[in-house]
Amino acid sequence: MIVCVDVDYQPAFTTTACVGFAAWTDAAPAFELVDRTALPAAPYEPGRFYERELPYLVAILARVADPIDAIVIDGYVWLAAMAPGLGARLREVRGNREPVVGVAKTAYRGAEAVPVLRGASGNPLHVTAAGIDPAVAADHVRAMHGPFRIPTLLKRCDALARGASERPADQELLR
Repeated sequence: MIVCVDVDYQPAFTTTACVGFAAWTDAAPAFELVDRTALPAAPYEPGRFYERELPYLVAILARVADPIDAIVIDGYVWLAAMAPGLGARLREVRGNREPVVGVAKTAYRGAEAVPVLRGASGNPLHVTAAGIDPAVAADHVRAMHGPFRIPTLLKRCDALARGASERPADQELLR
């Protein structure tokens, strides 16, 4: 199972979403999970973004049955050579069991990301990876379902995280 995860921060709560799918080219999720905490996330600290998001990702991934073949995050795995980002830290916390693929919408100075153009967009996604060759990870992201810049299931994960405020906390959505 491949899973993508995303976190959304609101003043009174934090929402985490996880969308699972069997193949990189799938159009529909195999499952969706949404968790909401009653507490806001820790404040943002430059250079320490991972501390804000990592606990929520670890918690929702603990609800996913093994095996996980790959984890896709909204962000960077590596910020620069030997400078771990959120994805590298997530992989380490999980015992380096699964590859982690980072898909970022904006460039980060110093990051060695593979640019991926999708759809008619001239604005690339920036792909980084650990546990898988970054070029292979970029090919997977390029092949994901959807005619637009953001793949269908990554967009779904983002929408669940942002739109889950109307759902009860800890709701599991199954298809």
